[in-house]
Amino acid sequence: MVVAVLAGATGFALLAGGAQAAPQAYRADQAPPPAAAVLQPADTGGTVGMPGQAGLQAALAPLLQDKALGTLTFAISDGATGKLLLGSGEGSPATPASTTKLATAVAALDLLPPTTRLATRVVAGATPADITLVGGGDPTVTGLPLDQVRIGGAPVDADSAPASLAELARQTAVALKAAGVATVHLAYDTSMYTGPVLHKYHDAMNIAAVVPLMVDEGRIDPRSPDEAPARTFDPAGQAADEFAQLLGAQGVAVDGKAKAGQAQPGAAQLAQVLSPTLPRLVDRMLTTSDNTLAEAVARQVALAAHQPPSFDGAAAAVVQTLTKLGVPMQGVSINDGSGLHLQNAIPPLVLADLLALAASPDHPELRPVLTGLPIGAFSGTLIRRFTPAQGSADGAGVVHAKTGSLSGVNTLAGTVVDADGRLLVFALMTRTPAGADQARAAMDRIVARLTACGCG
Repeated sequence: MVVAVLAGATGFALLAGGAQAAPQAYRADQAPPPAAAVLQPADTGGTVGMPGQAGLQAALAPLLQDKALGTLTFAISDGATGKLLLGSGEGSPATPASTTKLATAVAALDLLPPTTRLATRVVAGATPADITLVGGGDPTVTGLPLDQVRIGGAPVDADSAPASLAELARQTAVALKAAGVATVHLAYDTSMYTGPVLHKYHDAMNIAAVVPLMVDEGRIDPRSPDEAPARTFDPAGQAADEFAQLLGAQGVAVDGKAKAGQAQPGAAQLAQVLSPTLPRLVDRMLTTSDNTLAEAVARQVALAAHQPPSFDGAAAAVVQTLTKLGVPMQGVSINDGSGLHLQNAIPPLVLADLLALAASPDHPELRPVLTGLPIGAFSGTLIRRFTPAQGSADGAGVVHAKTGSLSGVNTLAGTVVDADGRLLVFALMTRTPAGADQARAAMDRIVARLTACGCG
């Protein structure tokens, strides 16, 4: 049924089903009658419509007892004020898994300008026949035609399209041919980062070696639909080899195999391609839970905070930035940007606070934290969750949340709008011997119940 109200000089209304009512007569010298209020303004502060502790407890109590949850700690807060509404162990540090990316995202968006783009460049070498491919920290550079690129299963639009390695080769070939060069020696520069390149829990599937030069996040097969595709152990070498092939297709031969090396200071630039803006990178990182991209974003935080662009430096920079934002950091331990590290610890209340901060009108620069969250049953890592089969379909299209999963650990942190139109933020953190599917379904039922809750 469609109900619409049309107020204006014509003076008539459309009723349910589209039937037209008789026009209301008024004289031309009279002002038209005031239109009735159609929508009440949303309550974005105060206590009107705010769920109460007793109401939430009554609504959620049976679901919180599900044995599949194992040890559950959680926080549910008001999105407008950040006030804790209901929790259990909300201040106790727990393993956040990929919800760590919320901390990385908030730090990056706070510290870096929204216009930030990461550049992958080609510069001239010691002779006209020497060129260097320079990594600028963008792991999303793609060797695929852009019409074949998918993010979270969806095609990319112009704003989210990654930088093209083929375009970089084309620009390079144009510059070389203009200089009369047809054959080159190719070097590649990964000096932007410091420290170990392998994550402590590197498995060549969930994360690639963390270097500032790579293509398609180091995937061996970028078209693979696998959630954890095989990754090369040498992403920079793979990118250089692929670039050499693309140069050849443009009529410029590469003599021998590309070698690691550093660009000369002040070397002339021959070509450049740019990543999407930082907010788009954060959006992609959260939607797809891309660990390699998360580590790249964390290193940009480190560089902006004047910390070493390494695992340790990035973690220190994130903690430093969140502390300056006023996030309560007691009990927080961050060791990476992605959440793969088993020694990461974040209390549920801190995750809820990060989400409330992102929703605050005082921090519009943090809004991509919310817009990048996967949507229940529709996108990213939630595309197969909040379904009727799991008993949580009320959350489909309504729940926006970041997932996290490690062995025996499942986390979910995000936002819902309850039945009274109130924005709630939540973080659920479990450690359980139950199967991951069982634990996730139990968590989803809790969050789905929030959407139907008029618990004031």
